[in-house]
Amino acid sequence: MGKVVAFGEIMMRLNPAGYGRFVQAREFEVSFAGSEANVAVCLAGLGEKAAFVSKLPTGEIGQMALNDLRRVGVDVSHVGRAPGRIGVFFLEKGASQRASKVIYDRVNSVAANAKPEDFDWDAIFSDADWFHFTGITPALSPEMPRICMEACRAAKRRGLTVSCDPNFRESLWTRERARQVMAELMPYVDVFFSNVDQVGDVLGIFPEETGLSGEEAEAQRQISVARQLTRRYGLQKVAFTNRKSFSATENGWSGMLYSGGEAYFSRKYRITIVDRVGGGDSFAGGLIYSLRRGDGEQDAIDFAVAASCLKHTIEQDYDLVSVEEVEALAHGSGDGRIRR
Repeated sequence: MGKVVAFGEIMMRLNPAGYGRFVQAREFEVSFAGSEANVAVCLAGLGEKAAFVSKLPTGEIGQMALNDLRRVGVDVSHVGRAPGRIGVFFLEKGASQRASKVIYDRVNSVAANAKPEDFDWDAIFSDADWFHFTGITPALSPEMPRICMEACRAAKRRGLTVSCDPNFRESLWTRERARQVMAELMPYVDVFFSNVDQVGDVLGIFPEETGLSGEEAEAQRQISVARQLTRRYGLQKVAFTNRKSFSATENGWSGMLYSGGEAYFSRKYRITIVDRVGGGDSFAGGLIYSLRRGDGEQDAIDFAVAASCLKHTIEQDYDLVSVEEVEALAHGSGDGRIRR
């Protein structure tokens, strides 16, 4: 089996310790994060061969990011280097009724200034069989939609499975621009990750009216959007997360996988959140792993949701869990008791 290649930007994350506010901070904890990098880290931790493709600045800060990915087993041999800056984001974690906040400082990063000639996709994909990107990457600059298109075309020429999460970021582009670009990339996608609201934002596809209410209505909303996506773009699989926010600290979490005209729903979790950033990325990583392992649809969605459930209990963006831990949750009680 080949490796999974993820393409995007990795940034430096700075956050006050614990649940401190920005205005209280006298120091910040440093880590690294980015949607596609998070997926690669999740896969590497689960035992997959995973590679991350990007550009980073020369010098110590870029080296810190590379070292961080290497430490958890991600192949960074196709990460380019150039003078410039790394993108940064500041995170203030929410608690109870106080929402989390993110402030981005990523304009003119080395990754955003990448050019098409920086990436030899045939070489990058020489030993790969899966390619993953998100809608954040084509939003980074005017050049990035072309780079993503070249990557998708090269992936399909070589027979790779292509997966995508639209990950709409209002700070990077408008809904109108996102729809234009993503509609051009979607025909290359085989496996699609999202949620019902983001599909409306990015692709203009909305649930059909059912006249139902409660949990049955929510299930039919997801099926309706997944069915429309599959028909429009010829997708093999559509996977949705479903978050119910009781507060910044307490969330409901579940998922659905639509495949072959059938919908498969995971169990529902109620999570006390330690750090929710990266939850969707770990869902994607968990599902990619399970599908590549050959699991059936029900087992795959159960594994993905369990992996992302565990991520919510881990500080910083990376989902640092083992296959055994995920399977124990997917098939166990999730009571949190000490395992001896």
